[in-house]
Amino acid sequence: MDNDTTASAPILFLGPEDSPLLSWLREQGEEVAQTEDKLIPENIAAQGFDFLISYGYRHILSKDILEMFPNRAINLHISYLPWNRGADPNFWSFFDNTPKGVTIHYLDEGLDTGDIIVQQAMVFDTHTETLASSYTKLHHTLQSLFKQHWQQIKSGDCARSAQQGRGSSHTLKDREAHAHLLKHGWDTPVSQLEPSLRAST
Repeated sequence: MDNDTTASAPILFLGPEDSPLLSWLREQGEEVAQTEDKLIPENIAAQGFDFLISYGYRHILSKDILEMFPNRAINLHISYLPWNRGADPNFWSFFDNTPKGVTIHYLDEGLDTGDIIVQQAMVFDTHTETLASSYTKLHHTLQSLFKQHWQQIKSGDCARSAQQGRGSSHTLKDREAHAHLLKHGWDTPVSQLEPSLRAST
């Protein structure tokens, strides 16, 4: 969806065009417009969207945009919030040895700070997993969770709870100091990121 598009659709999907959830929503009969571009409030206001879904979107949404979707804007995040808000949540869950999982939450003006709708904790075998394999499993679980709860989320009949505790948050730059640990890129075994192994080496 280009920012100057005039055709309307009930759902605005923010994320990659090849997202499995985008195709799934359309298979369910949902009318969905998709974009990865940074949104312009004036253009979005003219579209008449009813709901906003952010999944793999790289831009921060402005207050003007969020006010157009009161209680109708959600984000899908591969961390067990409030842990590992922001960038590279999978990496940090192993590096900091924090809870692992996935979360669907409402969007607010903070970074992954909105009320939680549903989440699922996950446990990984650190002897066999890599960053790439755990990343894939996180996304598969998150997509399944979304499909299970979409109708309740869409109707507003879903659960809602404020995030508890400080948790943790990271930016893209935070990982740069530890890039030397990724000796095999995203195929690096997660065991090499664990605090106990780092301390021993």
